[in-house]
Amino acid sequence: MRTQRPAPAHPPTGTPRLGPLYAAGFVTAFGANGIAAAVGGEHLELGLTLAWLGVFLALYDVAELILKPVFGALSDRIGPRPVIIGGLVVFAAASLIGVFGTGPYWLGLARLLQGAGASAFSPASSAAVARLVPAGRRGRYFGRYGSWKGLGYAGGPVIGALVVHVGGTQWLFAVLVVMALVTAAAVLVRVDPIVPLPRQRATVAVMLRAATDRQFLVPVVVLAVGSAAIGALTGMLPALGNDVGIPLLVSTIAVAVLAVTSSLVQPVAGRLHDAGRLGAGTAGIVGTLAVAVAFALLAVVPSVPALFVAALLAGAGVATLTPVAFAHLAGTTPPDRLGRTMGSAELGRETGDAIGPLVVGGVGSAIALPFGFAAFAVVALLGTAAAAWLPSRPREREDAAVSR
Repeated sequence: MRTQRPAPAHPPTGTPRLGPLYAAGFVTAFGANGIAAAVGGEHLELGLTLAWLGVFLALYDVAELILKPVFGALSDRIGPRPVIIGGLVVFAAASLIGVFGTGPYWLGLARLLQGAGASAFSPASSAAVARLVPAGRRGRYFGRYGSWKGLGYAGGPVIGALVVHVGGTQWLFAVLVVMALVTAAAVLVRVDPIVPLPRQRATVAVMLRAATDRQFLVPVVVLAVGSAAIGALTGMLPALGNDVGIPLLVSTIAVAVLAVTSSLVQPVAGRLHDAGRLGAGTAGIVGTLAVAVAFALLAVVPSVPALFVAALLAGAGVATLTPVAFAHLAGTTPPDRLGRTMGSAELGRETGDAIGPLVVGGVGSAIALPFGFAAFAVVALLGTAAAAWLPSRPREREDAAVSR
């Protein structure tokens, strides 16, 4: 594998102003979970059958799966900031459709365009974080960015339900319009311009080699395992609780504990990585192993204590691997291709988010739900084996990038 020193990313001097980028991460997470939870509870009043509800919920992720790598590559060509702003404006316009549109078709269009907007500003925001911060501090900044996304995932259903209770679904879409436009304005005013770097022309062979290089592929696999764990637990913990007679409120609180734990631990893991105390391999092994133990615990002793212990273990595990994996990707990618790499990494996470519930639900339906959790524990252990291919200690990751 040939390595070369990447062109300098030219981060601005002083402390980077990343607050608007954190806000963008919060918006995409809040929009994904807040709308999904609110509409799921009100789907009959909105004219959505269960089939239409399934389509509605999937449209956001479908748009992201298709478009994230595209917009990630676009951010390399024109710079991340205009892609972030444009994506937020599209997200706001899509949410405006939800304010005034009624019926399944208008709501479906709103959801699809929201996903399209998020697929632009989500990977571009990650690329902007990587470009704007010093190489030796990427871990902590990715930890903070992930923490704000985690708060969006945790707070979205709660805040969304409260807004819908007070004023209806249209109010929630209106809140998203305001959030997206304010965030776009903040990015325009507060985030430093990021000049696109000259890009080397890449052949199909070069791109294929980059996509299969372990410095890219293994962190993406680890990220996908973490995302799959969150997706599976968010949807299946309440189902498991229902099977063993645990009240829904208790299961919902356990899901909130999962999200909050992930938000709190990510900045800590990032700081440890920057301090040279937590390498990509170690973080991946520890994180995926914690996830495997959490799922195995739920499979063997499904109970109230197990729910909360598993939520803490999985939340801490995912929080340990996520910022370190992103920092490793940023440190082994030439700066002129950060957008494409972050878009592809986000694609891997979205794939994991879909696979996790499918594994647990599929095996659980065929045998019994605890067996579904046991099956995913095996998947997480495969991620542990993959993580062993990464360096166990931080090394000269900022000075040696994979030539892609």
